[in-house]
Amino acid sequence: MKPWETLAIARTPDGSELTLRRHDGEYVIRADGYDLMTSRMHGSEDALAALTCKPGSDGHVLIGGLGMGYTLRAALGILGPGASVTVAELVPEVVEWNRSWIGALAGNPLDDPRAVLHQGDVAGVIRGGAARFDAILLDVDNGPDALTQAGNRWLYSGSGLAACYEALRPGGMYGLWSVGGDAPGFDRRLARAGFKPEVRRVRAREGGGLTQVIYLGKRPRRERLSAPAGVRAPAGR
Repeated sequence: MKPWETLAIARTPDGSELTLRRHDGEYVIRADGYDLMTSRMHGSEDALAALTCKPGSDGHVLIGGLGMGYTLRAALGILGPGASVTVAELVPEVVEWNRSWIGALAGNPLDDPRAVLHQGDVAGVIRGGAARFDAILLDVDNGPDALTQAGNRWLYSGSGLAACYEALRPGGMYGLWSVGGDAPGFDRRLARAGFKPEVRRVRAREGGGLTQVIYLGKRPRRERLSAPAGVRAPAGR
């Protein structure tokens, strides 16, 4: 049996260790020893794009987390030729891995002219994007209660969800990938921020695999007469 190879190591700003590993054609990115994503199972990442992106749309989509590029590739495959997809990646080494070791796995989506790379925290893009996006897809953690770095907690708080709501155009979609298991009350948090929430369970790979969770929230096309409490985006984290 071939051994696992560690190809590269990186650290997030708060010190968590990311490792890129390979075994017999399979690639895995691990966060502090736990599998964060694998090239063998990416059906739920594809589903995240399918559930949030409108086929043929030329709109503007934000993806938080480049990962192995599967969510970006799926979104680009759904959207139209005039679309723009901003992908925010906090860790520079993950971008380098996508341009070298693992880019071909998802068809080198960063080379698509519709893809716009933002090397930095997705939170900053959300704060600066009032009614800017048609969809926001977040895949930066293993879920709202399973963080890869502590600073991401804001994204799933009431103020963070309010900022996501404000960053979407009316009718826009919010989608959050979670490795599995419900985060208690997260759908209620979405509702309090003004979203129409939905929880979908999908397979990690086509035809089987683990069941994973995607949290969805739609910003209504017609706003309520009185806005939900706290929907205004905060000035800072």
